[in-house]
Amino acid sequence: MNTLNQLEPQQRRSLLVLFFTGLLFWISIAILLPTLPDYLDTVGFKQQQVGLIIGAFAIGLLATRPIVGKLVDLKGRKLVLLVGTAVAAIAPLGYLAFTSMPLLMLVRAFHGISIAAFTTAYSALVVDLAPPKQRGEIIGLMSLTNPVGVGLGPAIGGYLQVLGMYSEIFWIAIGCGTISFIAATQLHNPRIERNLEQTEPDPSISIWKILTNPALGIPALVLLLVGFPFGAIHTFLPLYIKTLHIDFNPGLFYTIAALASFSSRSVIGTRSDLYGRGIFIAGSLCCYTAGLACLATAHSQTSFIFGAILEGLGSGTLMPMTVALVSDRSLPQQRGQVLAICITGLDLGIAIAAPVFGLVAKDLGYPGIFTIGTGMAASAIMVFIIWGNRSLRHSIGFSLGRDRDVYRRS
Repeated sequence: MNTLNQLEPQQRRSLLVLFFTGLLFWISIAILLPTLPDYLDTVGFKQQQVGLIIGAFAIGLLATRPIVGKLVDLKGRKLVLLVGTAVAAIAPLGYLAFTSMPLLMLVRAFHGISIAAFTTAYSALVVDLAPPKQRGEIIGLMSLTNPVGVGLGPAIGGYLQVLGMYSEIFWIAIGCGTISFIAATQLHNPRIERNLEQTEPDPSISIWKILTNPALGIPALVLLLVGFPFGAIHTFLPLYIKTLHIDFNPGLFYTIAALASFSSRSVIGTRSDLYGRGIFIAGSLCCYTAGLACLATAHSQTSFIFGAILEGLGSGTLMPMTVALVSDRSLPQQRGQVLAICITGLDLGIAIAAPVFGLVAKDLGYPGIFTIGTGMAASAIMVFIIWGNRSLRHSIGFSLGRDRDVYRRS
């Protein structure tokens, strides 16, 4: 909070309004996470149909992420933020209005646009408002909207679900999305200083150019490798616990992970401004890998508790630090596009995880899924340590907090 007090009044006000906007947005999204599948089941859809409807969310998310990234840079952060919050407010009406599977899939895909638009614009706007020397700290603080919102939303939704109050759940989602939209209208687009390296009037940058640039392609690859096990955790963990006949509520795993994520996000940012992003990204990947190893070998409640703590610490550190790293390495007028493409790596991994690991489960079982996930997370560590900076020497030093980021541009 001392950092916020040191900012100019306009910056401080914008960040506080943005935090409130983000918190309500994530509550609107998260309140449906545990309740929508059960609602669709009560309406009469079969398990496979429920899976297709829920999975359609990824279609809207993946299809529009590159588009909104370009809009963030060309039309401004605020406009795209308003689009994301508006979709979050409108989409739940579709779940109330329609009972046809094709129409619900369209609604769910439409709902996916909200995440693509909001997260890209939100991240870019936070970076714009943060002084470069305090960028990691402010990104860490502002990223707390996710674990808090994702913690509160399911708790509220789960309570109302027990009472059978599905309509109320959707109306709360609509209300939170609407208030989030109204709050976003009070924001302004900060002036973006053009970097001297950028002489062209059009700030557009191709996806291929982003992915083939080691400074940006490697973070995207790391997120892709982490996205697979992340998707497995959120898709197969409840079934895994059930097959082990362990008296452990899957919801407790996600709660513990959210608390650990909150803890890491609140303290890591400041230190990354002092010691660099590399040591914290490498450390987060190690935590994440260890957490997956706990799940792959789980045989008791303790294994899942330790797995949740390590997974929460890892993911809670990795995402804000990767956003900070990519922001450091991109030009201000191209930041939305770069963030969108890099984060798509995580989106793609999560989207593909369910069908790919579903096939693996038939032969290797759930422990096999998390064993493969552990291997993928471990490979992400190696990728970052070997190619995370301009040379092997720089990469190792950067990962240990002993060398600067050679690729840093802003």
